[in-house]
Amino acid sequence: MRGRFSLRGRVMMAYGLLALGLSSVLALVTWTVVSEYLTEQRQSSAMVETADNAAAFHYGLFGAPQPCRPARERAECGSPTPNPNVSIIELLNSLPSTDSAASMVYYDDQWYSLTGKPSDLPADLIDGVRSGSTSHRRITVGGQQVLAVGVPMSRRGEAFFEWHPLESLDNTLRTLKFTLVAAALVAALIGLAVGRLASTLALRPLAALTRVADAVARGQLDARLQVENDRDLGGLARSFNQTAANLERRVAADARFAGDVSHELRTPLMTMLNSMQLIQNHRAELPGPVREPVELLGDDLDRFRRLVIDLLEISRDDGGDQGSREIVRIADLVRAAADATAGRDVTTVAPEAEGLTLQADKRRLERVIANLVENAEDHAGGCKGVGVEAGGLGVVITVDDSGPGIPADDRDRIFERFGRGETSNRSRGVGLGLAIVARHVQWHHGTIQVTERPGGGARFIVELPAKTT
Repeated sequence: MRGRFSLRGRVMMAYGLLALGLSSVLALVTWTVVSEYLTEQRQSSAMVETADNAAAFHYGLFGAPQPCRPARERAECGSPTPNPNVSIIELLNSLPSTDSAASMVYYDDQWYSLTGKPSDLPADLIDGVRSGSTSHRRITVGGQQVLAVGVPMSRRGEAFFEWHPLESLDNTLRTLKFTLVAAALVAALIGLAVGRLASTLALRPLAALTRVADAVARGQLDARLQVENDRDLGGLARSFNQTAANLERRVAADARFAGDVSHELRTPLMTMLNSMQLIQNHRAELPGPVREPVELLGDDLDRFRRLVIDLLEISRDDGGDQGSREIVRIADLVRAAADATAGRDVTTVAPEAEGLTLQADKRRLERVIANLVENAEDHAGGCKGVGVEAGGLGVVITVDDSGPGIPADDRDRIFERFGRGETSNRSRGVGLGLAIVARHVQWHHGTIQVTERPGGGARFIVELPAKTT
């Protein structure tokens, strides 16, 4: 679960599950108590109504009870005589109107009923009531649930029965059940919302830490956390800020050192280059065995010159050089930088990209194009072409070469300082050129990636935010 959900997601899930659990328990208790109460109330009401109707039937059949006569006639007490002029069916029909669905009576060894069928009553229920016990039972009659209630009459073996429909009770309980389930789900959703709010408030310092750490990772070494006074995260914030400050000082010191060394190397380097140029101007006068070492020395001096220039460039960035932004016409800048570096026309600009402009540091952007073309010329068999198109973040610049391509495992490594591909040509990517390219592209809020060129070779793709003039 930890790998599947974020910390905020786990907090939300915890709150949601807690709310769902508590609401489910509350709903279950409410359902149990309310359903039992309503059922008992319905049963009590049905039994009272049935008993009242039985008493009314008895009164209509036998009349009011008579007081007992003297002792000699006491044997006649308790044996009421039915009124011969009363029809039992008419008497059942005249009973007070209640919610009962059917009324029936077992009297004088015979069943009398209006709508119900005695055969629908359970036999054990009938036997129990005729034995003198008031009973009730939930049964199904005609596909509907009813409550059958039986009340014994005054004479043993005679009984009065009614059944009462339970549709209203069942509907009420069903509505209650759906309401409780919906309430539990709503409570769970509220729990998720509360969990999200709580996690947002609780993780706000961590979000700030993430933003600051990301800024430091992008090279903004002066970024700091502002929660040092927080009781819980103050120690972490102070440690992080101290680490960032130490890193900033270290990077600044390294940049100053690299810049100082580069500046110190420029004077002897210029002396050596001028001396080498003088020697090469008199190359014809040199002995044959000396010419080849002189050529090799000239190549190494040129490589040394490029390295010193790159060191100065990257130390300038590490030292906090903010540069200057100006509006540049991308097509013109790329065309000039690429063609000048390659020594021939290699740039193709799509018609829709001719009018694209960018708020850019002209020197940095020219260095990006020049380094990519120079890398293709020196290490990848030559530059096949430079393209400028509209798309991506705004403009897409591609640089194709004729080399063997760059394996996928090496496509990130070559942008590191002095990075060297493990599986590719060992000379590909060595130095600071591509590292400077990556830094300058990032400074312009763009992206750079390497893919395979159709037809073979590598394709460097630079995307920069641009707008149409």
